[in-house]
Amino acid sequence: MMQAQFQSMAEFFHMGGYAFYVWLSYGVAYGALAVLIGFCMTRKSRVLKEIAAKVKREERLAQHRSNRQ
Repeated sequence: MMQAQFQSMAEFFHMGGYAFYVWLSYGVAYGALAVLIGFCMTRKSRVLKEIAAKVKREERLAQHRSNRQ
């Protein structure tokens, strides 16, 4: 038979008097993950735009070279 660690939901959220530290650590961890995900998504879109610009520039240079010959 499994024994419950907490007698009620209020006791669970209170965490034996350590609720502030427990929930703060969860908040900081999830906040850091959200910032990291946001940074990565922003950086990815910036890199893809830079790649597209380079490809377009290379195509334009290749077109210019072929017109000169």
